[in-house]
Amino acid sequence: MFHKVITDGAGHDRRVLQHRTVVRANSEVGALYEAKALFREIANIADWRLRADTCEAVELARSSA
Repeated sequence: MFHKVITDGAGHDRRVLQHRTVVRANSEVGALYEAKALFREIANIADWRLRADTCEAVELARSSA
């Protein structure tokens, strides 16, 4: 998930979701690398940090099917 920190009208910082993607990877580092590459490609930008301040990986539960 990619978030941008935005200051609201009351002066409080809020994290706003900019993009979310699902990738398959063997590690968290691999997942972050793949997600950043996809975000750059989708947004047509050279660096993901132009559109987001943070990038985090969340492991999804595997289905039993």
